Amino acid sequence: MAGYPDRLVRSIGHPVIWMGGLIAVLERRWNRETMAPALRRRFGTVAVVLLVGIVAVAAFIIERGLLILPFGLIGVGVIASTLIAQRSLHQHVARVADALDNAGLASGREAVSHIVSRDTNALDEAGVARAAIESLAENFSDGVVAPVLWMIIAGLPGAAIYKAVNTADSMIGHRTARFQAFGWAAARFDDLLNLPASRLSALLIIAAAAATKGTSASAAWRAVRRDARHHRSPNAGYPEAAIAGALGLALAGPRSYAGVHVDDAFMGNGRHAAKTNDIRAALRLYRRADAILIGLVAMLAAALIATD
Repeated sequence: MAGYPDRLVRSIGHPVIWMGGLIAVLERRWNRETMAPALRRRFGTVAVVLLVGIVAVAAFIIERGLLILPFGLIGVGVIASTLIAQRSLHQHVARVADALDNAGLASGREAVSHIVSRDTNALDEAGVARAAIESLAENFSDGVVAPVLWMIIAGLPGAAIYKAVNTADSMIGHRTARFQAFGWAAARFDDLLNLPASRLSALLIIAAAAATKGTSASAAWRAVRRDARHHRSPNAGYPEAAIAGALGLALAGPRSYAGVHVDDAFMGNGRHAAKTNDIRAALRLYRRADAILIGLVAMLAAALIATD
C-alpha cells in the first residue's frame, strides 16, 4: 500500500497536520469557557465555514494549476493520495495485534489507545481486539472510502474539503463540556459527508467477505441490515456491522469515553471474545476490500478515458 513518506512528514508536515493547525488556532481563539453555549456553537460554525473555504480555494488553485501542465492529472492524483490513509491505518491496527502477541495486554492497550478515543486502561485482551477491529472498520470508511468517493465526485477540492471536515470532527466534534457546542457544526457536517461512504464501505466489506476464505458475506449482509441503524453514530454502524458479521463477532456495545459510560448497541451477534487472530483476519478483509475499491476506481477511470 502506498503512503505519505515519513521523511516528508518530518520535513514539511502533512496536509492533515496543516488543517489541524488551523483548527487548533481557531478553537483556542473562539472557544472560551466564558462564552454562552449558543455563541460557542455560532463561532464553531464560522470556524468550519472558514476552514472549508480556505481548503477549497487552495485545493482548487492547485488542481487548476496542475491540470494545465503535461501529465498534470498524475500530479493531482499524487496529491489526492496524501489524503487517503490506506497504509497508516493498516500499520496502526497491525501494531495492536503485534503488541498483544509479543508484549502482552499492557502493550496492547497502549497500542490501541493511539487509534481509539475510548478509555483503554480497563480493557481485557478481547476488548483491545474488538476496539482495534472497530477502528479498522470505521476508519476504512472515514479514511479511505470517503476521500476517494469525494475525489470522484468533486476532484481534489472535494477530497480536501472532506478531509478538512473529518479532521475537524476528530479534533472538536466530541460530546464533552469543552466541545459540545463549539464542535456541533463539525460533527453534523462530518456525519452528512460520510453518509454515502459508510454505506459503500459496508458493501465493499461484504464483497471482500465473499472473496475471502473463512469469512461470511451473507452474515455480514444480515448484520448490516439488522444492526447498523441501531449504532449511536449514523455512519459507523455500517462498516462495523459488516466486518462483525463477516468475522462472526459482536462489536461496539457498552464502553467508556473519558469516564462517561456509553451504552451502545452491539454490531453483529457473534463472539465477544475477539483475539489477535481476529484482528489479522480483519486486516485481510480490509486489504481485499481496499483492492476491490482500487479496481472499481481503475475501471471508472478507464471508462472515462475511453469516452473522452
